[in-house]
This record gives sequence, structure tokens and C-alpha cells, in this order.
Amino acid sequence: MERNIIEEGKFRYIEIGEGTPIVILHGLMGGLSNFDGVANYFPKKGYKVVLPELPIYTLNILKTNIKAFAKFVHEFIKHKKYDKVILLGNSLGGHIALYYTKMHPEFVEALVITGSSGLYESAMGDSYPRRGDYEFIKKKAEDVFYDPAVATKEIVDDVYATVNDRIKLIKTLTIAKSAIRHNMAKDLPKMNTRTCIIWGRNDIVTPPDVAEEFNELLPDSDLFWIDKCGHAAMMEKPNEFNEILDQWFEKRNIK
Repeated sequence: MERNIIEEGKFRYIEIGEGTPIVILHGLMGGLSNFDGVANYFPKKGYKVVLPELPIYTLNILKTNIKAFAKFVHEFIKHKKYDKVILLGNSLGGHIALYYTKMHPEFVEALVITGSSGLYESAMGDSYPRRGDYEFIKKKAEDVFYDPAVATKEIVDDVYATVNDRIKLIKTLTIAKSAIRHNMAKDLPKMNTRTCIIWGRNDIVTPPDVAEEFNELLPDSDLFWIDKCGHAAMMEKPNEFNEILDQWFEKRNIK
């Protein structure tokens, strides 16, 4: 579904609905369309869904790191004059959401993470030297999902273009290093924000034991599994993802 991107100063974002804002943080290779399922569902339930475009490839190389992305999110939340948000992040976006919540817990009503980095980092680093090899990139893109058919030609082409763009490649590797540097294991036990962890049982990028570890370390979290599902649950199994999250909001009285 084509959506209008709103541009205000340095911010580009999509906004749908009215109510408590669910601010969605995409991952490294993730376009905003990966969250269509969430964006179609939650406005009907009385939430505002907001998808800012993160400056993953546009910041100065020295500012291409988790901390700078979290700062960008804070500037965006202040720009929008939100006093409380629900943060939802996948993969790198989950890591940024966790780091943001550590820095600004007073702004975060609840946190939702899926396939998040922050504890375990095989997620990006090992595969990039073979960047000219389309089949190899295709296989890597398919590995993100339980069902390889979810990795459409458009997605594979997008990843291929990214890793063949030298500047983007360097930034991708810089972010991977930053993710390893900002391991959250010591921070999580001090983070009391209510957290919903939704994980694909067949995630091979951030395997299931990573979800278990997040759940053990976070003081106030609930862990939910989606079967036959890989690293991007909201994309591969949008209906199950939405149902789990909706029920969790209800149970936790998050409006």
C-alpha cells in the first residue's frame, strides 16, 4: 500500500490514525512497508501508528551508531510533542528502541521488540565480502524468513543494491560494530519499562535463545513465540503478530 510520506525539516515519516502513538523503528535493510500489517491494524484499535525513516545511511560516518540513532528518535519524539509513546522495533530498530528506553524511560509507555539485536550479533557481520554475488545475497535475504518466498525479488534487489554501494556497505559494517559495542546485557536488568517480546521460533539471525535471554534480563517482560516464522515476524506473520500485541496491550492496560 502506498502511503504519503510527511516531510518536516530533517524528518520523513508516515502517520496513520489517532490515539497513543506507536512509534515503529525499522531495521537495517527494512523499508517502512515491512510494517504494513501493523500500520493497517492498530489505527482501527485507537492507536496512532508513526513510522519515521531512520537516517541509517545519511548521517556522517562518525555518527553512524546506535547512540546517534537513539538521539535522532528523541529529537523526532520532541518534534512531534509526544509525552508518551509505545516503541516497536525490529532487528536494529529493536536495539535502538532498547537504547532509547534506557536513556529516556519517562517517554516510553511500553516497548515491543522482535528479532532485536542488542545481545547477540551474528546478525550482519559475516557475509559482506561477497557483495558482487547476487545468488549469495538472495540466499542471505531468504535466510531472514522461515518461508524464503517472503524475500521477493524487490527485497533481494534492494539488499543487493545496498551492499554494492560502497558508502552504504561501509556504514552497514560500522553499524554492525556499533551494535556489538552497545551490548545491552548489563543495562536490561535496570530497565523497568513494560516490554513485549515477540519472536519467530525459526529466527536464525537472532536465534530463539536470544529472546529467552531478553526475557530473563528484563524485569517486566512477556515473551511470545510465533511458529514457522523467521527474523521479521511483523512482516512474515502479520496477523499473528498483531493479535499477540493487541492482546498484550489489553492485558497490560496500555492505551
